[in-house]
Order: sequence, then C-alpha cells, then structure tokens
Amino acid sequence: MTSKMIKGFSKFSKDEKINYILDQIQAGDKTKNLISSFWHTNSETQKVLDEFSENTITNFPLPFGVVPNFLINNEVHLVPMVIEESSVVAACANSAKFWGTRGGFSAEVIGVKKVGQVHFTTAIAPAVVKKVFEDTKEMILNDVSPLIEKMEKRGGGILSLNLLDKTKDLENYYQLFLEFNTCDAMGANFINSVLERISKKLKIVLESGTNTCDSVEIVMSILSNYTPECLVRASVECSIDDLADPSIDISGEEFAKKIKQAVDIARVDSYRATTHNKGIFNGVDAVILASGNDFRAVEACGHTYACRDGVYKGLTRASIKDGMFKMWLDLPLAVGTVGGLTSLHPLSKLSLEMMGNPSAENLMKITVATGLAQNFGALRSLVTTGIQRGHMKMHLMNILNQLNANERERLAAVEYFKKETVSFQKTRELLDRLRSE
Repeated sequence: MTSKMIKGFSKFSKDEKINYILDQIQAGDKTKNLISSFWHTNSETQKVLDEFSENTITNFPLPFGVVPNFLINNEVHLVPMVIEESSVVAACANSAKFWGTRGGFSAEVIGVKKVGQVHFTTAIAPAVVKKVFEDTKEMILNDVSPLIEKMEKRGGGILSLNLLDKTKDLENYYQLFLEFNTCDAMGANFINSVLERISKKLKIVLESGTNTCDSVEIVMSILSNYTPECLVRASVECSIDDLADPSIDISGEEFAKKIKQAVDIARVDSYRATTHNKGIFNGVDAVILASGNDFRAVEACGHTYACRDGVYKGLTRASIKDGMFKMWLDLPLAVGTVGGLTSLHPLSKLSLEMMGNPSAENLMKITVATGLAQNFGALRSLVTTGIQRGHMKMHLMNILNQLNANERERLAAVEYFKKETVSFQKTRELLDRLRSE
C-alpha cells in the first residue's frame, strides 16, 4: 500500500494527523485507541513530549532499568539505562557485582575539547588567505565575544582558532577549525551560533582585505560530532588469581587469557570488532538515552574513533602483566548535563538525580564505565558458557508473552528452563504439553 502525497501535514492538529494516517492504512477505532493508549495521563507532560519533535501522534515507550551497586572511583552509583534488549541491564549488573568485589571501575577524563568548523571556498591565492586570516584573527575572535561571554565566565569558551588549507583535497577549499570547552553543556547550539557569526565576519575580512574581485563562499558552519580530544577512560584491574570464578568453573589464569584473546581478536578483525563495539554501545547508549543526550552523535563519534588508524578495531584493550589483569576502554564522548532534553524531559531529570546530578565530566565517567562493564559481561559469557545461555533466559519472558502463556505456564517454564537452554521451539513444545494436560 502506498499513501497519497499531502501538503501542510505539519499544520494539522494531532487528531487530524491521526485520522489521515488511519485513512491511509485503512484502520479504524482499534488502531486509534492503540495510539491514544500511549499518551501520557498528564496533559502537561504530554504537551512537553509532543513538542520535542515534529508531527508527533503518540509516545513510543522503552524500558527504564537501573543498575545498583556500581562502584566507580570508590563511589557507589545508581546507573539508569533505557534499552529494549532484554539481557543488557542484567549483564551490566552482573559485571558491576563482579568488579564491585575486585576494586570496582576507575574512570578519568583525559580531555574535554569539542570541535566546530567553518567550511568555505575561495579562489583567492592561498598565501593571501593565510595573511589576511593571521592579520584579522583577533578581530574575528573579538567579534564573537558577546556570544561567548557567559560561557567564559563558567570556565569555557573558544580554546583555539586555526585556518586549514584543504586545497589539495578539494579545489579552493578551506576550513576554519575551532576547539571549544562548553563546560556542563553539550554545546551544539552554542558552538553553531558562534560558528555562524564567525563565518560572516570571515567573509567580510577576506573579501575586503584583498585586491582581487574573487569572492568567498561560506559552504556551511557546523560543529563536528567527532571529538577525539573529548576523551574519557574507564578501566578495571585485579590480580589474575582474583579472577577465578567458581560459578563458571574456570581458573583466574584461564579466564584472563580467554578475555584477552577475545579483546585482541576484535583489534584485528573488523567483523568481530563491529559486534564487539556494539556490545559497548549497548551500555553507553542506554545511559545516554536515560540522561537525555544524543546517542546518535555518541555512536558516530565512537565508530569514527574506532577506525582512526585506517582500520575499524575493537575499542577495548586488555593486558596480562606481572600477575595482573587489566582491561580498559578509551572513548570520545561529548555529553551535557544542562540544556536540551536534560532539562526538559522529566525522566532525564530523574536519571541525573539518580546519578547524583553529575557534572558533564562525571557523566562521561559513569557512561564509559557502563560501556566497559557491558563489554566485559558479554565477553565473559562468550568465552565461558556461550552468549545464548544467559541471553535466551532473559528472552524467555518475551517468548512466553508472544505465545500468550498464563501465570501457571510461566512458572512452569521458568522452572523447566533452569536446566535447559531456552529456544522458541522448546518453549512452544513445553506449552503444548502443559495445555494438552
């Protein structure tokens, strides 16, 4: 079925939008009731949610989970996670419990620089462009001082402004490359406003500062979501003997070796690295979503960082040295704890409260520690019992829901699969037996 072209859809009321959709998909009151059933019961809260995006008709809920007892830098944290994958929160909680008795997670912020670029073209001679820029650089910076005054009072602002000659890559192409510190704000709107103001001044000084009739075309002014110097590291470390885990019947030495092998494989094989890093972002994205930050930007940055050497690699590292096992994760992460959804979404505010109303730097630490915990938990399963045993047990409830199991059948299934590997087929066969009885 294809829908008809329509003009002015964004100007429709919510009811008009819904009625149009129902007409297009030939649905009736049942579907209309489904849509309205997910509206928030508080009309003011629903109004806030509606205004987050365009053409909204309802809400799409996701599970909001919590990992308690997460020891990071010798402080116990509650970590909120918004994710639909059944085994993720459980795996993270297990990792937090495992490392909670082995010193916990350490985390440190290595850098906080964020990046903005003004992309422009001109046929003016490169030497002239460079000379005019150097002569007017302070003037350009002074021109944006009203925009950055408040940020500077908070300890942030523009850290650097440089001209990049990219004419060898594209004809007549240049960049202004700026680095920023945006403190506790993610800073996208701040950076973009500064860049647009700078681009206008740049065009004026370049065109008036030369004796040619060549013009300057500002192609675009926009922040970059690649922030390799906005970097945080999380790590775990303990003696190899302390890695021994009776619950999976494996020695500390063998366990350390297997984990390191799995990490090393992801460093040399891009197929494995992709799934390896997906596991990291299971944890990272869940915290980013809960805190009201932009998980798409975080993902894009992380994957670019993973191939910064020209080959896509796993983001975690591991070492075995002098009887000690260490595993760590370096991840560029641009997040905020003020502004945007962090201030508007009621559950984002709650998430930040649960984490102790962290600064942006502390949120970076918590988030990357969660990503490391998630990766360790996945590798722990992969190199010992296999990923499906734990994953499918968590998935059992979804299968039972799909097969319309009642409470008696649910209890019987949980008991049965304590000693059996969960599968859809086995679950269906079990329910068939129970129902025939």
